[in-house]
Amino acid sequence: MGKSAGTDFMSTLKSYAQKLSDGERTPAEIAAALNDWAHESAESVRSKVHEEVETAVLKMGFVKREEFDALAAEVASLKKKSAGKKSAPKKSSSKNSKAAKTILKKPVTKSTRKKKVAKR
Repeated sequence: MGKSAGTDFMSTLKSYAQKLSDGERTPAEIAAALNDWAHESAESVRSKVHEEVETAVLKMGFVKREEFDALAAEVASLKKKSAGKKSAPKKSSSKNSKAAKTILKKPVTKSTRKKKVAKR
């Protein structure tokens, strides 16, 4: 495998110290290079942590905050739409009301059926 992060850091520092003592680089150049290296390393670590968290979240079946917020917004908009539809009064058609009145007029019983059969 490759060098560990600690070994890599130490070899980088030794290299910069050697260049400084040889006069190849100024202290400001070395400080800027170390600063750049630190920022790159931090970004690399951040990226790796993000990947690991994503993997763990997927394995556990958790929902991300962004997904939850999007779903909550969608549910809220659906509730608003359904509340708007419920508030509008429905008009009953005349056919439906006549059919309901006919059904309620006279229930069919055994005696009613016998009378109809006897009349035939």
